[in-house]
Amino acid sequence: MTTEAAARLYLAQHLVEWEGKGYAIHNPHGKPLDALPVIYAFSNVRGGGDGICYAMAEDGTVLGSHWCSHEAYAPHDLGVLEGARPDRHEGYRKHYAEGYRMDFIQSSNVEGHAGLKRAFALNQQQAKEADAGDSAAHGEERKE
Repeated sequence: MTTEAAARLYLAQHLVEWEGKGYAIHNPHGKPLDALPVIYAFSNVRGGGDGICYAMAEDGTVLGSHWCSHEAYAPHDLGVLEGARPDRHEGYRKHYAEGYRMDFIQSSNVEGHAGLKRAFALNQQQAKEADAGDSAAHGEERKE
């Protein structure tokens, strides 16, 4: 088990290593950056402590998740930072082949972030449509 002091030291070293890195962008056609869809990474834990972090496309599709011991690890672990986690970007590029840009939303800003709110709403719509499709596939009557 890691001591609290060791965890703080490792976090500080991690932050220094990745300091100054910009957010990753996949822009194969040279579009204006504001024309690219966004993939939001965020911690789902109030206060940014130990817990699950997600990468969600602006269309509401969850593209990845990672359990982080501190929200400060999420930008690296979810591939938000340039050069971090090329394996994550393989999946991101499948979803947004024409390009995307990454954004990290701190846990303290999740509730008030307009773009992430829209993505959450679209995610909920996807879930409802999937439930309706599952019910129809099993011959169940839809209740509204």
